[in-house]
Amino acid sequence: MSQEVRQLEPKVVWNKFADLNEVPRPSKKEERVIQFMLDFGNSLGLETFSDAVGNVIIRKQATAGMEDRKKITLQSHLDMVHQKNVDTDFDFDAEGIKMYIDNDWVKAKGTTLGADNGLGVATIMALLESTDIPHPFLEALFTIDEETGMTGAMGLEGGVLQGEILLNLDTEEDDELDIGCAGGIDITATRSYIQENGAGDSVGFLISVKDLQGGHSGMDIHKGLGNANKIMNRLIFNGMEKFELQVAEIDGGSLRNAIPRESFAKVAVKSSNKSAFEAEFAQWAQMIKSELSVNEPDLTISLELIETPEKVMQEDTQKMLIRALYTAHNGVYAMSAAIADLVETSNNIARVVVKEGAIRIGCLTRSSVNSAKMDLAIALKSAFQLAGCDVGMDGEYPGWNPNPDSTILKVLESKYEALFGTKPDVVACHAGLECGILGQNYPEMDMISFGPTIKGAHSPDERVSITSVQKYWKFVLEILKDIPKK
Repeated sequence: MSQEVRQLEPKVVWNKFADLNEVPRPSKKEERVIQFMLDFGNSLGLETFSDAVGNVIIRKQATAGMEDRKKITLQSHLDMVHQKNVDTDFDFDAEGIKMYIDNDWVKAKGTTLGADNGLGVATIMALLESTDIPHPFLEALFTIDEETGMTGAMGLEGGVLQGEILLNLDTEEDDELDIGCAGGIDITATRSYIQENGAGDSVGFLISVKDLQGGHSGMDIHKGLGNANKIMNRLIFNGMEKFELQVAEIDGGSLRNAIPRESFAKVAVKSSNKSAFEAEFAQWAQMIKSELSVNEPDLTISLELIETPEKVMQEDTQKMLIRALYTAHNGVYAMSAAIADLVETSNNIARVVVKEGAIRIGCLTRSSVNSAKMDLAIALKSAFQLAGCDVGMDGEYPGWNPNPDSTILKVLESKYEALFGTKPDVVACHAGLECGILGQNYPEMDMISFGPTIKGAHSPDERVSITSVQKYWKFVLEILKDIPKK
């Protein structure tokens, strides 16, 4: 399947992407891809090194006649989100991504594709390897752990980079030039609970919520997609209030930056309530599916009999937990007053695990306004504390303040209009880009972000447009020709 992808144009980019997709590269486990990049740079005879946290830097001198141009830092992240469909048999630690072509899209078989941010990495690799592309001094910065904490960007020390302009290749609409992004913070709520023996006259059920679209918890948060954890909590709350439902286990969601696609719960209901519960559950499920029918046409909500759980949550703790989760905000919290149609502040209830006496809830809160981010974070913390949880707030990273007077922005705007006959959209995004973090140690660096069109990032529906990659590559080559002089 990857051989078909290797034949696409521009081959220099698609071949590097295919090479990269043979290397397992989950966040926080990037040892293999770091070595892959070090070997690549060294094989070209270029200055190549990694810093203390594992970021890889490769430098290439300017081509003849371009020595007087400003130095460029090209930046993308090495890690990718590892997600797969529940029925996909795939080992991310041992297998390369299985790609295929579907009309104008490159997709993966039941897993994330890694176009986020593998196509940015592949683009930079193609430029470093080239012998016939004119360019100024190039400095490649390949960061680690962007998807689960941005610790690579945070760990990059000042004074390492030589570039005067940074081109971040990590946005997902090919007609956009990004000049700002949201910051974020992780909210983690934990507590223990007492397990009780289940009632002897009860029956067990497995509740399944699955086949949601999922997606990027920043870029897709405004699309009205279903959150499996919130749907599950709603079903459990209804059962708890009307039928004294008891929770044995909950396992919902996966990564903080991915909108949860699935949730599963083992519960118990008194035998005398079995038929009534099944009938009303069917009504609840149909009601929720009807509410989400436009945005989540494939949503599946099911109820099946299982062996009655031996242990369930203590009643008071269960009530506090389910009500806290009902209260906790999920989705868009505020829209920007400064930039039209931009989400300012949001939260993703990403992970809910209840098992063997332990509760763990994970959220990712984002905002382009730091005070608003902390306001929502404190609201979430308060809700979970009222349920008796210990709440940690960590992994905070700053947003990137837009600079509409940026010199490189003017270059890219002019070049885009000349190439494609229309003006690009100059935007800020609700995702977390590394520019804001890098700018703390490199405040004088002129930064901009752009990339090819990628849909469904952070989900197994991730796909990248073939024609968009062609457009984007042409744009990159023309940009490098017109970098301002020093």
